[in-house]
Amino acid sequence: MVSRTVELLKKELPVEQESVELCDDVVTGLVLVDIINGFCTVGAGNLAPLEPNQQISRMIEESAKLARVFCEKKWPIMAFLDSHRPEQHEHPYPSHCVAGSHESNLVPDLQWIEENEENVTIRRKDCYDGYIGSIERDGSNVFVDWVNNNKIKVLLVVGVCTDICVLDFVCSTLSAKNRGFLTPLEDVIVYSHGCATFDFPDHITRNIKDSITHPQELMHHVGLYMAKGRGAKIAREVSFGIHA
Repeated sequence: MVSRTVELLKKELPVEQESVELCDDVVTGLVLVDIINGFCTVGAGNLAPLEPNQQISRMIEESAKLARVFCEKKWPIMAFLDSHRPEQHEHPYPSHCVAGSHESNLVPDLQWIEENEENVTIRRKDCYDGYIGSIERDGSNVFVDWVNNNKIKVLLVVGVCTDICVLDFVCSTLSAKNRGFLTPLEDVIVYSHGCATFDFPDHITRNIKDSITHPQELMHHVGLYMAKGRGAKIAREVSFGIHA
């Protein structure tokens, strides 16, 4: 039933995807959204997958490949890591990614970016949206400063969840761009194979109070569709060139 619904949805709400080439003469930043154990490593927490998941595994693989290239080129990377106080809850989700826990750390395939990579900025956030989670008490914004200081023209966004934290961040970033807060920024690109979401089917949620059914492939598509509707480009493949 779900597969038929996904096929119908993709037919009625198509998402145009394009091949994107990132060139050396255009400053591009990579944003890694919540590619952490608590969302991606099997059995790591309340919101982690219960078994190996192909969509999540590919997301990690593609994101790690991109991070390697960006570090080789010394291009800027910002990694958002979900990190909550023990008493902080995000309804309707159970406790997750508590600060200082294994859940709130990068997955093994990306842990290397925290080791002597000068082009990498790590931002631990306590809400869905990395843009909002970058606001400091004095009103400044770590993400905005990162974009402006690096004179980033293009953002490439990957991570989890396509329809939640990735989408929220993309929407806020595009709104901020339209308000003139991100002066150099021209394009926000979401790489579809570099994103993933979780699978929480109806037969599981129907017996769990306050839970919400969340079919993976359908909601992944919805996330991409909504990001496209806000003005992001959706990439089906990413390559690297020399000149734009």
